[in-house]
Amino acid sequence: MRKAIIVFLLCTGFLYSQDLKPVKSYKNENREVASFDFEHLSPIFEQDNQVTYVINFWATWCLPCVKELPYFEKLNETYKDKNVKVILVSLDFPKKIESQLLPFLERKKIQSTVYVLDDPDANSWIEKVNKDWSGAIPATVIYKGKNKKFFEQSFTYEELEKELLLILNN
Repeated sequence: MRKAIIVFLLCTGFLYSQDLKPVKSYKNENREVASFDFEHLSPIFEQDNQVTYVINFWATWCLPCVKELPYFEKLNETYKDKNVKVILVSLDFPKKIESQLLPFLERKKIQSTVYVLDDPDANSWIEKVNKDWSGAIPATVIYKGKNKKFFEQSFTYEELEKELLLILNN
């Protein structure tokens, strides 16, 4: 099982880190997502490898989140060959992963890397993402090395691309 998860992470384009260890994996016949507590997910916020990361917190039950997902998908497709990595961090409830999240990802043909954050102590990890984050979603972190920006808002594609380019060209 561990080998399958490592292969999955490599196939999705994530530069595997020894510190990134899923707590659980959910899968159906066509899709698999790894689930993490924040401690084991936190390395994705600390990479310093010339890749620009776009990390979006969302959930299938959040209408503004679902509305902007195509923009993250377009960004992922447009910039995948330019050292940009889009990671969608789902905050869906663990009981709904197999019945709701996996079918949603298939139906919407989501190609970006998707992780599930299953850490019930949000008060301990929200401020680690950003000290000013209220915990509302959608929320996005865009960073490259030490150059990091946090957004607690919805995006249009143009707004999202503009913020990415500010980090990419800096």
